[in-house]
Amino acid sequence: MPNFKNLTPKDNFYQSSLFFPMPLVLITTLTEDGKTNVGPYSLVQPYYVAGKDYYAMLLSCRNSSNTAQNILRNGKCALCFIPDDKKLFKECVRLGWPGDTTDEKMKDCIFTLTDGDRAKANKDEEFPKIINESFQVVECTWDRTLDGAENDKPGELNGYPGPYHMFNGITSTFGAHFILKIDNIMMEDKYWNTIVNGVTGKGFPRVPVDYGYRDSKNFWCSRHVKPYPEVLPMRQTTVASVRYAADRLQTDVKFTDDALEKLVKVPRVFLNLVLKGCVKWAEENNVKVITTKEMDEINDKRAKEKKEKNN
Repeated sequence: MPNFKNLTPKDNFYQSSLFFPMPLVLITTLTEDGKTNVGPYSLVQPYYVAGKDYYAMLLSCRNSSNTAQNILRNGKCALCFIPDDKKLFKECVRLGWPGDTTDEKMKDCIFTLTDGDRAKANKDEEFPKIINESFQVVECTWDRTLDGAENDKPGELNGYPGPYHMFNGITSTFGAHFILKIDNIMMEDKYWNTIVNGVTGKGFPRVPVDYGYRDSKNFWCSRHVKPYPEVLPMRQTTVASVRYAADRLQTDVKFTDDALEKLVKVPRVFLNLVLKGCVKWAEENNVKVITTKEMDEINDKRAKEKKEKNN
């Protein structure tokens, strides 16, 4: 047994009281006078991943930061993921110094700023520029309609008075959380090809990891190591168990055994969702019985939709 000792959590516990691996993301936002501000963040993660009418990321940050104030003002931002490079990490540390104005921090910024897809598609509207050195960029808009955050405004730099929201907008005297609707994902060609055409170890970007813990002198970041695959366990179920699930759907659509055999490798937790998707397709196409022919058509349709979505 390891000799564990208790460690009391302190403010910023993910840095002061834990070794916590996190992403390294540069967030670009738009100032009041239309300039792009760049701020480094690690408290960024997926939020809405399925079952909603949009996908979203979650950002946790100081509410007095340039990034937070700009999001409160216009709701626009871009999450720029940079590759593992010591020179770039050094610049991230410089850009993260609290209290610097946008003009001060951007004066000697080494990153190349360029228009993202939203700016190119909406010529009459201003958007924050994106970082050209990124291997992927997620353009987002803050959903201020959630948790009653519609009236949260910029301007308070010495702490916001309550009452506070639970999970979106101003959530404490000095804190803020932003649920960021994903508008667009941009990715460098070779990594786009990896996702769309098949993943290999060589196809992964060189991703840095913010080590979480920091001391009074340094930020710590770990270098990228080539990822390795571990084969997923294939827990194939039986046609009978798939039939059991299919027969309990509230529908007149029927499945042949050959069609259900194509679903035996679907994890049980997703089986009902997949079956309902097949039924929806059948009802839209006036199909009463789904055979292997219809199942192939459904799979082709899904593959085509995935490809179009990634283009």
